[in-house]
Amino acid sequence: MNKTILGTKVGMTQIFDEAGQAIPVTVIEAGPCIVIQKKTTENDGYNAIQLGFGVVDEKKLNKPQKGHFDKSQLKTLRHLKEFRVEDTASYEQGQEIKVDVFATGEWVDVVGTSKGKGFAGGIKRHGMHRGPMKHGSKYHRGSGSLGAKGPARVFRGRKLPGRMGGERVTVQKLLVVKVDSERNLLLVRGAVPGPKKSLVTIKSSVKA
Repeated sequence: MNKTILGTKVGMTQIFDEAGQAIPVTVIEAGPCIVIQKKTTENDGYNAIQLGFGVVDEKKLNKPQKGHFDKSQLKTLRHLKEFRVEDTASYEQGQEIKVDVFATGEWVDVVGTSKGKGFAGGIKRHGMHRGPMKHGSKYHRGSGSLGAKGPARVFRGRKLPGRMGGERVTVQKLLVVKVDSERNLLLVRGAVPGPKKSLVTIKSSVKA
């Protein structure tokens, strides 16, 4: 069964293994998450659970959000995410899912939103090469030729300047180096998308 939990990115650091080798890790404050709602094939057409994470003041919710929590008679939470599962029988409404669902040595996939970098040129956005910087070339960081003369249009998918970052990014097969159940911390090897304090989803790796 796939395991899933929500968390926030704390930042990066390094720890040392028994051989004294430095391991770069990302610290994630994962959970506790609460099962807010169960969806079944009979009622909704598919099986899924809705997880909530991060306590929030009731005053900061709008009426539909508040009504959703009032119906489940659970405390108000900031983030809600729905995940497909094969069978909802192993979950109960109000059940708490903690970081200890994962163990050291497991492989996980982490999903987050990359840092937004605003409008960027082709060199920064796509790694294009620049033109000559002297001898009067007058072409330095431009996009260059955009296509053939005949069609008289730019083809879809052409790499051009534009908005960069702020996209959903999944980093697959990261190793769980350490699980701190007391402080709800998960240490995974390598980098995780997004800035500090951003919401991330940790789930069992599809490639493990």
